[in-house]
Parts: sequence; C-alpha cells; structure tokens
Amino acid sequence: MMLARVADSLYWIGRYVERAEHMCRLSDVMLNATLDRSEAASQVARIALAAVGDPDVAKAKNPYDAARALALDRGDEGSIFSSIALARENARQVRDQITTETWERLNLIYLRMSDPEAGRSFEDGSQLFLHDTIADLHLFKGAGDATMSHGEGWSFLLLGVYLERAQLIGSLLEVVFGEGRRRRPISDHFALTSVLRMGCALEPYLRAYTAEMQPRLILQFLMLDEDFPRSIRFCTQEIESHLSAIIRHAGMAGSVGPDRLAGRLRARMQYADMDEIHAQGPSAFLKTVLDECAAIHRSLYDTFVAYPLEDRLPA
Repeated sequence: MMLARVADSLYWIGRYVERAEHMCRLSDVMLNATLDRSEAASQVARIALAAVGDPDVAKAKNPYDAARALALDRGDEGSIFSSIALARENARQVRDQITTETWERLNLIYLRMSDPEAGRSFEDGSQLFLHDTIADLHLFKGAGDATMSHGEGWSFLLLGVYLERAQLIGSLLEVVFGEGRRRRPISDHFALTSVLRMGCALEPYLRAYTAEMQPRLILQFLMLDEDFPRSIRFCTQEIESHLSAIIRHAGMAGSVGPDRLAGRLRARMQYADMDEIHAQGPSAFLKTVLDECAAIHRSLYDTFVAYPLEDRLPA
C-alpha cells in the first residue's frame, strides 16, 4: 500500500492544479466581460467572484484588478499563484513518484508565475498570460497521462482532479442557479454564454443544443451530461472509478469507506431527474452533491491518510 504522505501529496497536486486552471478560466471570462459595457458584464464579474468565494460586490466594478489579484496575489491562499506554488511543493516532496516530464512542466509554470516580471507580463497581455497558464497546465496533465504509470499514485492524483472539479462546478452552478445567492434570474445571452465559458463548456454545449441558450439546459448540461468531462456527473463517475482502483491496489476489497460514498453519489447523478430537481429547487440538489463530495474527502483522509497506525499493522 502507498505511504500516506505520498498519497496525500499526489492527491493535492491534482486538486491544486485543477483549482489553478479553474481560477484562470474565471479570470479570463471576467476580463473578456470588460469588453462589454452592459449590465451583463458586471453580472458576469459578480458571478466569477462569488464562485471563488469572494462576495465583495465592489470588486466586480473593476474586473481587471480583481483578475490580477486572483492571478498573482501571493498573500491569498486561493490565488492562481498560490495554487501552483502548493502543487509544486507537493510535487517536490514526492519527486521520486512522478516523472521528469511532469516535474519539469509544473516547475516551469511555477517559475513563470513567480518571476519578478510576472506582474508586467500580466499588464502587457492579461488574457494571453492566463491562456498560456491554462495551456501549460494542460501540458502538465498531458505529460502525466503519457509518462506516469497508471497505478495507485496516478489514481490518487486524478481523484484529486475530479473531486476538486466536481466541487468547483457545483459551487459555480449554485451561484448562478441557486436560490438566495443571486438577485435576479440570469437570462441575458452574454451572461449565459459567459457561464458556459467558465465551465469550459461553450463549444460542447453548442454541439448538444445548438445556439439555444436556456438556463435549464445549461444547468442540465453542466450537472448531468454523461460525456462532457467537466460535468458533475462525469466527475462522479471518475471519482468512483479511481477510488475503486486505489482500493483494489491496496487490497481493501469490501471496504465501506469512501468508495461506498462515491458509488452513492455517482448513482445520484446517474438517475437524477431534471423535473424533480427543478421542483425541489436546484440549491437543494447542489447542496447535497457538495456535501457528499466533502464527505468523500473526509472519508478518503480517514481511510488512506490519517488512519490509526494499528489499522495497518499485521495481526
């Protein structure tokens, strides 16, 4: 069985890399909204900031400064810089568990973000800076997929990616469609398009529904689409799959821990009905999903990271 500290580091590499990519995309959409002077542009900025847990409405009046802080603020543990720095530190601690290609790619991203000239690079071309960061994070994931053994360590890394993604998309949908978290329904075409961009879902959505921008269809796509890799349903399928692989590698068949919770959440998403979701309100459903994701995280820690030593000693 993999050492707890190694599993923990690989898991958090996945979470931090996914978080950094999501924050880059939200920042990019905020900056893109500045090109539109309508009220919808301010609404997009408010959505993006609320989705990252920053309820300060005043910041939405200046999306550029908000995006810059979200990207480069070293004092903010939730910034893109901090997420990449934490991913790199975890990778350094398990350097022998990852390949040279994945380490070099992550290290290059960190060096670019921590460069004294990073602020000037952002000012010279903020959206290009963010696009390059997203591309580098994709290259990191691609290098990992192509060069790392797809064993227990790989499953811990991807478990972190998909659990983080499910929670981030769930939080975004709660801000956009949840009751009590917004002042009025979102119906503007530009705002709805921006929400899809935040989830990297615009083109896949258009292929499924053409140009019909309906809030119900957007909610359905980002929650329940079986094939889109950023839908919550897809994420829950991957979470269960990688947990099952980890348990198989660890020789823990029959465990009633995180794998059981993951199976229940996957089934909830697989058999969810949009009419029932709308009848009870999307907030109730999304809260249940986010609570179950948090429960999987806690159970994962109890089972593989913070377990009592006597549980792993031979009888």
